[in-house]
Amino acid sequence: MKSKILIIEDDREINHILTELLSRNGYRTSSAFNGAEASEIMRNQNFDMILMDLMLPEKSGEELIRELRSYSESPIIVISAKSMLETRIEVLRLGADDYILKPFDISEVLVRIEVVLRRSMKSEYSTDKVLEYNGLKLYSDENRVLYNDTTISLTAKELLLLRLFMEYPKKVYTKANLYESVWNSEYFYEDNTINVHVSNLRSKLKKISGLDFIETVWGIGYRLREI
Repeated sequence: MKSKILIIEDDREINHILTELLSRNGYRTSSAFNGAEASEIMRNQNFDMILMDLMLPEKSGEELIRELRSYSESPIIVISAKSMLETRIEVLRLGADDYILKPFDISEVLVRIEVVLRRSMKSEYSTDKVLEYNGLKLYSDENRVLYNDTTISLTAKELLLLRLFMEYPKKVYTKANLYESVWNSEYFYEDNTINVHVSNLRSKLKKISGLDFIETVWGIGYRLREI
């Protein structure tokens, strides 16, 4: 059976279009039409993916992403008419996995869903391998990161980035290396995606540990800092 997807969209016509599209392609769906309703559904049910608008009644999409990321790593794709680069960057920083602009092409939506689901940690890694680095422990089978027994909550992309760094702690990764490994797609141009995710990962690690684990190698890329 295919994945279960929650559609959070207050425009009932768009919600219906997405529901019909996903159902025809074998996905199980649920719908929410405002932020408060979505918040309750997300806390009481598990989903393999969330599709959400940002401009929602009662609670915004940004608020929902913050809330969801406090307890879940379910992939999030934002579908929004907000086209400003600053908005897209902020949404990625909050923990979204992809961003689709309205009006959207239904074929593109399907492909984006398939790609994000394929990249999610549930399907990417089923090994029980544990990686360790200066107090950090990454449990691949549980998608869990600890620093001296304190859990660090990371998004799926952040986990994949940290896994790369911890597997090869002395390697300097270019932005192209990271993008092609984590997003599984060819890197063509600088859109700030890597900067946002690495910065977010670095901040979360430092908040718990007090240490700056990730080093910027100017003009090249990133690697784990020798501590």
